[in-house]
Order: sequence, then C-alpha cells, then structure tokens
Amino acid sequence: MATDTIVSEYERFVHRKVIFGAVTGVLLVGGALFSISVGAVEIPVSEALATLLGANTGLSNRIIWRIRVPRVLTAIFAGLALAVSGAVMQKVLNNPLGSPFTLGISQAAAFGAAFAIIVVGAGTIGIGGTVGSGTGGAVSVTNPYLIATSAFSFSMISAGVILALAKYTRATPETMILTGVALGSLFSAALSGLQYLAAPDELSALVYWTFGDVGGTTWQGVGIIATVAVLSMAYFIYNSWNYNVLSSGDETAASLGVDVEALRMRGMLIASFATAVVTAFTGIIGFVGLVVPHIVRKTIGGDDRFVIPFSCAVGSVLLLLSDTVARTLFSPMVLPVGILTSFLGAPLFIYLVLTGREYW
Repeated sequence: MATDTIVSEYERFVHRKVIFGAVTGVLLVGGALFSISVGAVEIPVSEALATLLGANTGLSNRIIWRIRVPRVLTAIFAGLALAVSGAVMQKVLNNPLGSPFTLGISQAAAFGAAFAIIVVGAGTIGIGGTVGSGTGGAVSVTNPYLIATSAFSFSMISAGVILALAKYTRATPETMILTGVALGSLFSAALSGLQYLAAPDELSALVYWTFGDVGGTTWQGVGIIATVAVLSMAYFIYNSWNYNVLSSGDETAASLGVDVEALRMRGMLIASFATAVVTAFTGIIGFVGLVVPHIVRKTIGGDDRFVIPFSCAVGSVLLLLSDTVARTLFSPMVLPVGILTSFLGAPLFIYLVLTGREYW
C-alpha cells in the first residue's frame, strides 16, 4: 500500500511538470507568432508563418524580418536571462527576494550603460520622431561591447557588496535586501545626475531608454543577448544539482564535494553579467527576475533541476506577452515594456506571497 502511494505521488509529480512544460511551450510558440502578426500593420498569422518560412517577399517580409522578429527574439532571450538570473540569485543567497532588480544590480548596470553612452560616447542619440512613440528619440548603440563592459563593471560593485555581506558578516536575507535597495537608490541617484548634466536630446532619449524597451535592438544586439542568455542558461542547468545541495546547508554541500564559495561567486558573476548585457540593450526591466522563479516553484516545486530551465521558459513567455500587450494596448503608441512589467509584477508578487503554499 505504501509503495502504491509513493508511485502515485511520483506520477503526479511528473505529470504536473509535463503539463506545465507543455503549456509553457505552447504559450511561447503561439505568443511569438501572435506578436509577429499584430501591430500598426496587421499581418494574418498564416501570412506571418509563410514569411518566416521564406514564402513571402512583399511588404510584410520587410516588416517582420527588420522590425518584429528582432523585437520578439530580444523579448524571449532577455526574459530568459533575467528570469534565470533571479532564480540563481535567490538560491545562492538563500533569499526568496533576491533578483537583479531588488539587489540593485539592474540599477547599477543601467548607470554603467548610461555612463558609457553619455560620457564615453559609446552610443548615439536618436532625435528624430517622438519619444514614447517607438519611432525615434532613443539610444542607438554604436559600441555594444563597451556599453556591456561598463554595465557589467558597475553591476559588479552592487553584486560584490551583497556577496561580501553574505560571506563576511553572515547578513540575514532581510539585511541583504535592504542593502540592495540602498545600492539601487544610490545608482538611481547617480543616473539622475547624468540625466541632469545631459543635453536636452540626450536627456529625452536616456529617460526613454531607462523605462525598459525591447524594440530598439538590432540583429547584432539580438545575437549578443542570445549568446549570453543561452550560455548562462547552459551553465546554470549544468550546476542545478549543486544548487539543490545548497538548500541542505553549506556544511552538507561541502561534505558532498561542492565548492560552496566558488559556486556562489561564479553564480553571482554570471547572473550579473547576463543582467548587465540585457540592461545595456533594453534598459531596466523590473520584476521578471523576482516573480518568475516564484511562479515556477509554486507550480512544480523547488527542485532546481526543473526550476532553472522552466524559469528560462516562463521568463521568455512573460516578457514576450508583456511586450505584445504594451505595444498594442494604446496602438499606435508603443508603451515601454518595463512600465508594464512593473505594474504587473508588484501585485502579482504580493498575490503569490499571500496565497501560496510554502515552497522555499
């Protein structure tokens, strides 16, 4: 009887993950096709699919391949990178509130990117069009490598402080979050200082960029974000068993052969770098890295062998669908997706905390 109960529980355990994965996959593929189809110029899904398969060379071909596909791919890979970074930060810091946004890493990366754009001159300022319309007035990246390097360098200041607190002072999760909030405020103030010193056209473009938007990325930018996101995901999935062991405590993990300090340091470094690269191209997009891992853990449990890959998929779906809503809600005006994720993320996270079961 006990054996039958164990088997039944295991079957439900597996069934839940299979259903969750199937639903996520359908939403990702369907959401991508729908996002490519809708916009100022409506393109039927069948025509969009034919264009993707190379059977259409008309106006829709240019719209899809030059504008919508880069935007969709940016949303998919940026959502993946932010979500998996949040999942790993929560695990290595043993803090359910850990994420690039709450730890101040996104704000530090944004300041670093803005510093490279305004002070170093690694980006050009688009002054055509109307800011907020999605047709102009944004930052055009001329040296993405310099911007990403600057963003990563400043993000490591925030990550380094958090790691030092965790290692040397045995800080509580609450203390680390409060420190992250303080660091985020510090770098936000520094970013405001750059905005104050910027020329009028630079100011309007930089303010729009900090809202968080996936629509200004070129194919080169898509390639960089995708490469960093996929490599980060592969590393984290490869080490998912080690992250599972961390839940048993540092002593237990060390006794099983896990180099705990190196695992934490590498996890924070790679997560910070992925966040910095995404922020360098899209600006600050909040709450994806915080909310997505909690959604996944509440649905399928806390096993990091599943939480990490599913967080990647759900992060892609969430940012893709959020961007689709943001650019169609007030069409033809395009709302930056960072505004929508902030509006949706806060109440959703509160709901998850108040109504969910214990899973951490």
